[in-house]
Amino acid sequence: MTRLFIVFKFIINNWLSSSSYRMEPLKSKATLRCIALVSLIGIPVLSCKQKEPHTQTRENESRQPKTAIPFVAGKEIPIWSKSVPDSGLIKGTETYNDGMVSNVSHPTITVFSPKGKNTAVAVIVFPGGGYNKLAIDLEGSEICKWLASIGVTGILLKYRVPASGPHYDKDCHCEKDPVKPLALQDAQRAMGLVRARAKEWHIDPNKIGVMGFSAGGHLVADVGTNYRKRAYAVTDEIDAMDCRPDFGIVMYPGHMTFHTSKPYELNRTLPVDSHTPPMFILQAGNDPVDSIQNSLVYYIALKKAGVLAEYHIYAEGGHAFGLNESAQKIPDWTELPIADWEQLVERWLRTIRMIPK
Repeated sequence: MTRLFIVFKFIINNWLSSSSYRMEPLKSKATLRCIALVSLIGIPVLSCKQKEPHTQTRENESRQPKTAIPFVAGKEIPIWSKSVPDSGLIKGTETYNDGMVSNVSHPTITVFSPKGKNTAVAVIVFPGGGYNKLAIDLEGSEICKWLASIGVTGILLKYRVPASGPHYDKDCHCEKDPVKPLALQDAQRAMGLVRARAKEWHIDPNKIGVMGFSAGGHLVADVGTNYRKRAYAVTDEIDAMDCRPDFGIVMYPGHMTFHTSKPYELNRTLPVDSHTPPMFILQAGNDPVDSIQNSLVYYIALKKAGVLAEYHIYAEGGHAFGLNESAQKIPDWTELPIADWEQLVERWLRTIRMIPK
């Protein structure tokens, strides 16, 4: 800015000493106005150029993988202190392969506590996998680590699979209900367990939410409506705890149009009413696995019931994504607007007064 003023002053002085200064008054004024205009135009141009490197740096930083600050992850904790209800329905040995867990017969939670700032908020995370397996890393532990980085206790629920909720059956090529709602049982029990141990884990018992991806998104809606009665026989004091979540975060849900006969109708097993907790919903319009209809009918039902709900739809993004990548290996996925979804979630948690502004 100083250099520009010196140059401008030099031009004016030279012009005043030249013969052109002895022009007619009207022409002189016009010339002065022209020079002044040029100088004013030059200022913002220089200013913009000075800001360009900083802007570029911020853009480059935003494309870097999202990393979490230090957290404390506890050991896996069985959610059932005695026998697991309907335990005979899950056969086979639990296996882990490339981020996916199969044949879970002994459900657990893992607590990821913030190291440093703690908002006293907790979120129980339900990974997706069609109720037949669990994306335990991409939609589970990675999400819990991010939650801990913003001062929220992330709690990973490894619920029972397969066929623990509404699922696709390859034998009949159709969607089927579970013999018993094992995933709902585990979600209800996990809610009660976290409330019962809230003080121990530095959690406010009135600030415990749930977050789910794909089939886990359906499970959020399930426990968010079916919380008045346990889906299993009550056994101890943990089952006496309230299992209604204080809020829910639903990411690209599935199974929301099962058991329907009309357009824009919600699955009748999800009885949304005015007591359903506030919900955040997000999905890509080009989701090739669970169509946008799933999140749309849920949002419509929430609005009709007067539930506080926020709904975000993006043109692109596909299905099955976490913080830094898509399981579908979509090229340049991190460049898409949907890749910054966690910023919307954090802001929403502020607007519903769960975490401080």
